[in-house]
Amino acid sequence: MGILGWIVLGLIAGAIAKAIMPGKDPGGIIITMLIGIVGAILGGFIGRALFNSDINSFFDLSTWLLAILGSLVLLGIYRLVTGRRAHA
Repeated sequence: MGILGWIVLGLIAGAIAKAIMPGKDPGGIIITMLIGIVGAILGGFIGRALFNSDINSFFDLSTWLLAILGSLVLLGIYRLVTGRRAHA
């Protein structure tokens, strides 16, 4: 799967992650989309390293689950970092 496929997958995974973890995020939709893209790529790399799985198919369930999981993790980290900065 090329970089364009990962970008599209990341946008969708970011939207799904935002639906799973609703709430106000500083930065709005642009930051959420970027978190989705980076989270999908990060989830893909970690999944390939840990599970040695083939994540080159756009329509594979494991590809989607890793992308959503990566987006959720990155969104959670982003909220922890920005939440501390907002209270300091």
